[in-house]
Amino acid sequence: MMKREKLRELAANLDGILYDDLTTRTLYATDASAYREMPLAVAIPENNNDIKKLIAFARAEKTSLIPRTAGTSLAGQVVGHGIIVDVSRKFTNILELNKEEHWVRVQPGVIRDELNMFLKPHGLYFGPETSTANRAMIGGMVGNNSCGSNSVVYGSTREHLLEVKAILSDGSDVHFKSMNIDEFHARCESSDNTLETALYRQIRGMLGNYSTQEEIRREFPKKSIARRNTGYAVDMLLDSAPFTLGGEDFNFCKLIAGSEGTLAFITEIKLNVSPLPPKEAGLLCVHFNTIDESLRANIIAMQFKPSASELIDHFILECTKDNIEQRKNRFFVKGDPGAILVIEFCRDTREEVTAIAGQLQQALEAAGLGYHFPLLFGEDTKRSGRCAKRGWVC
Repeated sequence: MMKREKLRELAANLDGILYDDLTTRTLYATDASAYREMPLAVAIPENNNDIKKLIAFARAEKTSLIPRTAGTSLAGQVVGHGIIVDVSRKFTNILELNKEEHWVRVQPGVIRDELNMFLKPHGLYFGPETSTANRAMIGGMVGNNSCGSNSVVYGSTREHLLEVKAILSDGSDVHFKSMNIDEFHARCESSDNTLETALYRQIRGMLGNYSTQEEIRREFPKKSIARRNTGYAVDMLLDSAPFTLGGEDFNFCKLIAGSEGTLAFITEIKLNVSPLPPKEAGLLCVHFNTIDESLRANIIAMQFKPSASELIDHFILECTKDNIEQRKNRFFVKGDPGAILVIEFCRDTREEVTAIAGQLQQALEAAGLGYHFPLLFGEDTKRSGRCAKRGWVC
């Protein structure tokens, strides 16, 4: 039977929708990157049972599933020749909030900014962000371990990922969460023969090997690089208690974060949430003649504990000159800088922001770095952000 006929049989068996027409496949052949791959089909699952049917089909037909939410990936992560599975339409519920313990449980299609709108009346906030936070979804943020400009405060999504419910490649349900040493070993030595148990046994065998441990510690990126999104984070698992004395409890979620949907199909996500940030924010937009100056200045800026530090390089600034929409957002730009460092400070009052920004300016001037130091508040901060994030649209 031809694969298209099998796809139509699959479509008839789903509660959701399966598209295999050229128009829909073409729409899903791209993300926010420069890549393009025509998928076999596009599925809009209605429920977990649909996902299990899709997994079974993919196994039988030796194709792949590409989990996808908003499709804002910049490196082609959500395009491919298999079946795109779009959970942005149906898996969009905020399921549970625990205000006392500061966690929330959501489906992967929940939009990051909408989650924060829900959390705000409770005095809570999900910190990691992306430049597309008004449409980027939590499932995608887990998939690529999103960090965002405020990662110096909130870290990456991995640091906030507590538990994951997912479906494995054999269609079985799993619930990954923190395990102490005794729980971890008990799971490895369980008498059942499930794929989940096999995963625990495999990771114990692999990371329990001394030569493997040495190679991981030698070859993986240095821990001093805070935003290291470079493949599967097995080094994070190695740092857990079963393998490292004094390490944190073992949690497969550390590996799920950043795995780009390749290890399991996520259906529910439990996240740590933080208290709301201070109400007043200001941007110190330091102008430099060269990028090298801005990089050296950033080392000094970090000593003042900003909530974010973003670079606008000369290429982006040049693009804003010829962009009708963005020219008006250049109001804070003086001269022809080689780079601008946009440093955010959040405090309880505007006076506190002004004071800490002034201290940083003095430190930079003493080091001979920077030639213009406008400090922006209110609506001006949004306009400057639009200049930084959209200036590349020449």
